[in-house]
Amino acid sequence: MLSRGILFFVLSFSFAALAAETPFSLTLQTRSAIGRPALVKEQWLPSRTAIIVCDMWDLHHCKNAVTREVEMAPRMNELLEKARAQGALIIHAPSSCMKAYEGTPARGRAKAAPQAARLPDKIGEWCKQIPSEEMAVYPLDQSDGGEDDDPAEHAAWAKELEGKGLNPKAPWTRQIDVLRIDQEKDVISDSGVEIWNVLEARNIDNVILTGVHLNMCVSGRPFGLRQMAKNGKHVVLMRDLTDTMYNPQRWPFVSHGRGTELFVQHVEKRICPTITSDQFLGDGKAFAFSDATAGRKRVQILLLGDSTTEAIIPKKIAPDEPQFEDMIRAGLALEEDLPPTDVYNEGVSGEFVRRLLDKRYDKAVIIKNP
Repeated sequence: MLSRGILFFVLSFSFAALAAETPFSLTLQTRSAIGRPALVKEQWLPSRTAIIVCDMWDLHHCKNAVTREVEMAPRMNELLEKARAQGALIIHAPSSCMKAYEGTPARGRAKAAPQAARLPDKIGEWCKQIPSEEMAVYPLDQSDGGEDDDPAEHAAWAKELEGKGLNPKAPWTRQIDVLRIDQEKDVISDSGVEIWNVLEARNIDNVILTGVHLNMCVSGRPFGLRQMAKNGKHVVLMRDLTDTMYNPQRWPFVSHGRGTELFVQHVEKRICPTITSDQFLGDGKAFAFSDATAGRKRVQILLLGDSTTEAIIPKKIAPDEPQFEDMIRAGLALEEDLPPTDVYNEGVSGEFVRRLLDKRYDKAVIIKNP
């Protein structure tokens, strides 16, 4: 009778603790094959939720990447503080930097987690593709490593890193200091096995990935989006608190910011849903990089017209292939004496001039900047 009473008390206490949690109210975004967004509202218990901070290093070989990270980090820290205070687990994952954290409580938690009863095959390895991506056209050419620095500035940056005694190709030593690590609660690890063990030991199903760089580490690391998605975690990307390694001089010849947007769309179509930081912080505005980090100004080209311009049939038949607007932009990019361009297709089947002027002009044209 005593043991049953104790068991009943423990179970009652557990249910009461869960009932006392205030769930996160989130709106998850996915996309159809032709790119149409779809929204689903969900509520996640904080105790069943983890945020993994991927590779927010103190330094990087790309100077522009550091500039963007420094601009994004304060907002990310606000997010982590809020989520932690509400009961979510924060996992800091600055890859190749574990030496800086040896002996700390947060690092010890990762190493002490018991081995999971279900340890997925190859969870300790990079994952460069999952089955849902196999037939998709990869959205960015990152074959050059994705650096978007001016060559002269990049050379000066490499020299500066060398002067500090750092490897200019891999100068990171720890996580950026802007992100506070709570040694009483947080976890530090760059191991897919360790992180999986922590998630399983704490019965965590919901995982949020934030950090850099989306088209490389955030998606592909052993603790990244693909591994979490294919192994059954309910994973989402924090799409406004991420960045890509993408050079606008490469396909699809868009701005760096637009390149990140295109890869976010790839994630939403092929890997997992996304959310934004304002859903946690409650300020109604997602983070956006400033004009100071936007790079070289680009000429904006707007396509208006009917079904010939819209070209909806190719979009339906081969949505991942280059479209009409992409080919125009690519053709212009090959002309070395022309400035970089962004091309927006606002064509609509059945369009006529009067309707365009009366109903669509203000919404489709003058909102483009400039």
